[in-house]
Amino acid sequence: MSKVKADSQVKVHYTGKLSNGQIFDSSVDREPLEVKLGQGSLIPGFEKGLLDMVANDKKTIVIAKEDAYGEKQKELFQTVPKSELPQEMEPKVDMALMATNADGSERQLRVAEVNENDIVVDANHPLAGEDLTFELELVEVK
Repeated sequence: MSKVKADSQVKVHYTGKLSNGQIFDSSVDREPLEVKLGQGSLIPGFEKGLLDMVANDKKTIVIAKEDAYGEKQKELFQTVPKSELPQEMEPKVDMALMATNADGSERQLRVAEVNENDIVVDANHPLAGEDLTFELELVEVK
C-alpha cells in the first residue's frame, strides 16, 4: 500500500471542529476533498497530518493555530464610518461583508463591533486565532 508523501495526490474525507467541539466544515455528506499536496492549497497542519497515511486510515489531528490560519492580526481590523455603508444596511456583529480591493478582487470581512457612528471590520480569516481538530479518513492515494 502506498503511503501519503509530500507530493501525493489524495482524496480525503474530513470533519473540522473548533476547540469547543463545534463543526465548522465537513466533507462527509459530499465528495471527498481531492488535492495534490505541496501546492500550498491546504493549511500546513492539515498536510502534515496526512503524511504516512494509507488508504482507509482514519485518525484525528489537532492543529495549533500557528499551523492553521495563524493569530488574529490587529492590523486587519479597520474602523469604517457608517456614512460609507449602503444606506439600507443595518450592520450587526458577526455580519459578513464583501469588500472590493483596488485590483477588483473581493475579500470577505466580518463586522467585529458596531458603534454609534462607525463599525469595526475584521479582515482576518474567520478561523484565525483558533486551534482546529480534524477527523480524517483517507479514501485514496495516487
